Amino acid sequence: MAYKEIKSYDPEVTEDIKQKYHSIIDSLGEDVNREGLLKTPERASKAMQYLTKGYNEDPNEILKSALFKEEYSNMVIVKDIEVYSLCEHHILPFYGKAHVAYIPNGYVVGLSKIPRIVDVFARRLQVQERLTQEILDCIELTLKPQGVAVVIEAAHMCMMMRGVQKQNSVTTTSGFTGAFENVTTRAEFLSLIDSNLR
Repeated sequence: MAYKEIKSYDPEVTEDIKQKYHSIIDSLGEDVNREGLLKTPERASKAMQYLTKGYNEDPNEILKSALFKEEYSNMVIVKDIEVYSLCEHHILPFYGKAHVAYIPNGYVVGLSKIPRIVDVFARRLQVQERLTQEILDCIELTLKPQGVAVVIEAAHMCMMMRGVQKQNSVTTTSGFTGAFENVTTRAEFLSLIDSNLR
């Protein structure tokens, strides 16, 4: 089954979320009828549906749609993948970069599919730790490679705009399976994602 991106919005869901945003804005003390806010509830409803569209996508099917038999057995890395997600604790954004690698075991996957599955999991209410693990597990389950490595570096608006208000903090999470549990292989991966080969 080929991967297809859904770009339409369910009218009933849009209206339901729109009414809730209307109520939230009103409860905050704003005039929901002033010009600048008249269309905000609907815009916010559609934005939230887009930012959480990963619930309606199957990352395993995305990978399966572009699997190719290939005897290549060295490391494949897709690094600096932009990540935009919403923290499930405050529904505030966190953003950064993901670095994903796998060592094939008879099959490779189309390179564009790696960023796509990162997006599928990122476009949900998330915590960075789970996001890292879900990407790793999906590749492990579908490709059955010799090993998978995932590193995510992200800044969290819930730490920057509120709470401790630390503007320059970055959170790094990682996951490794199979061949990447070997110290030498892991070190090679970390060295490559840290280097500029252009």
